[in-house]
Amino acid sequence: MTDATLQITPNMTMEAILAVAPSAQRALFQRYHIGGCSACGFQPSDTLAQVAKDHNLLDIKDVIATIQRAETMDRERQVAPGELRAWRAQSEEFSFIDVRLPDERAAAPLPADAGAEPLDYDASDKYMALPKDRRIVFACADGGRSLDVASYFLGHGFTHVYALRGGFGAW
Repeated sequence: MTDATLQITPNMTMEAILAVAPSAQRALFQRYHIGGCSACGFQPSDTLAQVAKDHNLLDIKDVIATIQRAETMDRERQVAPGELRAWRAQSEEFSFIDVRLPDERAAAPLPADAGAEPLDYDASDKYMALPKDRRIVFACADGGRSLDVASYFLGHGFTHVYALRGGFGAW
């Protein structure tokens, strides 16, 4: 499924694409290994056509479709704070995990009603041992990093992972 209403053209700059489709960075890295380091990176002023040419990607339509699919998937992977509160009110089972770094958590403690457990970055086995069909909601300050973490878990076979839309800032 793709979001064909998301208009992306080969002549758009990467800056313009990332403004309308923030998931493009993650999608390009996951699918084509583009944008993750200086060797495979791009400049904000590069056009998508130039990035594709630089990385020997011949099918620009597929690159655009990849970005559109990623944006659709990101929207489907986000849960609104009100929906999360409703899950709690209905006593639904899920894990709620705060992926902010320790210094971020210290600088901006969560409201008492959030109740998210801090991610233990030193105990990844703990999370990988969860049932693959466990509903897990990740949250960060603004929703960006939690989408990255949700994508990571999706890539490891988890089927019901979400990111808190807008992060704790929207809580």
